[in-house]
Amino acid sequence: MRPVNDPRFPGLFPPEPPRPAAPPRVERDVYTVSRLNKEVRLLLESGLPLLWIEGELTNFAAPASGHWYFSLKDGNAQVRCAMWKQRNSALRFRPKEGLQVLARVRVGLYEPRGEYQLIVEHMEEAGEGALKREFEKLKARLAAEGLFAAERKRALPAVPRRIGVVTSPTGAAIHDILRVLRARFPAAGVLLYPTAVQGAAAVPEIVRAIEAASRRAEVDVLVVARGGGSLEDLWCFNDERVARAIAACRIPTVSGVGHEVDVTIADFVADVRAPTPSAAALAVVPDRAGWLEALAQLEVRFGGAMGRYLRARGLALGTLAQRLQVSHPGARLAQHAQRLDDLDQRLRLALRSQVVAKGQRLDALATRLWRENPRHRLEALCSHAASLRQRLLAAFAQRVGTLDQRLALAARALDAMSPLATLGRGFAVVTRTSDGALLRDAADAPPGTGIEARLSKGRLRATVTSSESDAQD
Repeated sequence: MRPVNDPRFPGLFPPEPPRPAAPPRVERDVYTVSRLNKEVRLLLESGLPLLWIEGELTNFAAPASGHWYFSLKDGNAQVRCAMWKQRNSALRFRPKEGLQVLARVRVGLYEPRGEYQLIVEHMEEAGEGALKREFEKLKARLAAEGLFAAERKRALPAVPRRIGVVTSPTGAAIHDILRVLRARFPAAGVLLYPTAVQGAAAVPEIVRAIEAASRRAEVDVLVVARGGGSLEDLWCFNDERVARAIAACRIPTVSGVGHEVDVTIADFVADVRAPTPSAAALAVVPDRAGWLEALAQLEVRFGGAMGRYLRARGLALGTLAQRLQVSHPGARLAQHAQRLDDLDQRLRLALRSQVVAKGQRLDALATRLWRENPRHRLEALCSHAASLRQRLLAAFAQRVGTLDQRLALAARALDAMSPLATLGRGFAVVTRTSDGALLRDAADAPPGTGIEARLSKGRLRATVTSSESDAQD
């Protein structure tokens, strides 16, 4: 490795001539088929996110391994799919040829054959899946608007005088509600708002019935009910118009739609959700037997309390009558006058003591305020700050002096080691003028050789007339 040329010694280390650049070498990156398929698979899996795809299921196969292999197609194309055992075991239906399905998939590649395929993570029947997606979308939007918030839910009346029911007059729901109300609390009246609960006309009729009940305000609580059915049968209670009508209703509402496993948008918006129409009837009225038992217990407690109260009042009345007979009004007035004088004296003494105590407290606070005067504290802090400043200046001066001494010593040491100092003591650096080579041996400069001597100040050029080497040991 050649040393770097020092600007203080020009020509001492001549620069190395530049080397010609080597031509770039081009290497081919040759793929194998396996490597190509693997990289294509990685690109597909990382480049595309999870997708939802809808299509008709065909070429279904379920080998002994438990994995499923099939194709999804539409009118113009098809794609092969695979669903692993740990995923398909969670499905609630068995796929069959020609079934329209909705699947959540990852795009991949089957490397041995170089065929791209879909890896199915989840699958559901397309019709029901579309309804569920619509349900979840509306649910999220209404929840964001605050229609499901707990703080807007109203409490049901403890004892309703009249109960409104929005349902079909011919369905099983109204019969179940009436049967429960007759058995549980027959004193409450029932007002039916007849509507269709299924089909195209159901939604506007339900909305009109709820709005009419809210406008008339003729019931204390409103039950919106329907018997069980499929998701499509109950879909009118997932309509946004019905949900907003329930939310705007000024009467507390109870939703009793379907069976226990059925959940509708109306359940979330209503003030109370009941799993069935019968449960809704149970929720809006108290239990008659419990109320009768509670009333009987209250009757017994009230009778006993009144008896004890009347006996105690009678004894008190007798005692007061005896005291009135033996106590003269004049004596009572004299006792009260003496009590008044005693209280007046105690009040004056207490006021005087309070004034003395407050004065002492005021003096103590004034003394403490004088001791805690910020001016004294500020003077002490200023004095301390001045002392610290003097100490800082002294320490700074001492530190600067120490560093100056260390700098002077380092400068002397550096000067002693400098090549210029060596030249200053009478030495010289001698080089050949022909090639600038440094001369260390007289044999390297035969007579007639041109030389240059670098002194402490300036340079000398000369020609060797004679040379003599030292004897070797």
